[in-house]
Amino acid sequence: MQFVDFGSLIPIVAILSSLGFAAIWLRYHELKLTSRRMEREAGVTADEKRALEQRLAVLERIVTDRSLQTAEAIDALRDRQPERLG
Repeated sequence: MQFVDFGSLIPIVAILSSLGFAAIWLRYHELKLTSRRMEREAGVTADEKRALEQRLAVLERIVTDRSLQTAEAIDALRDRQPERLG
C-alpha cells in the first residue's frame, strides 16, 4: 500500500485559493468601474434627452400657435446661438 502525503498539498491549495480570490477581487472592481462609467453615460444621455424635449416643446408651441407671435418666435430662435451638447 502506498502512502500519500497530503501535507505537501496544503501550500499548493493555499496558493491556488489566493489566486482565485485575487481573480474574483479584480473582476469585482472591474464591474464596479464599468457600472460607474455606465451611470455617467446615462446621465449625459438624460441631459441630452431633456434638452431635445425642451426644443421639441418650443417647436410644438410654434407649430400650434396661430397668432401673429409665430413669426417673432421663429426670428427669436434664429437669432439665438445653438446650444452645444456634450
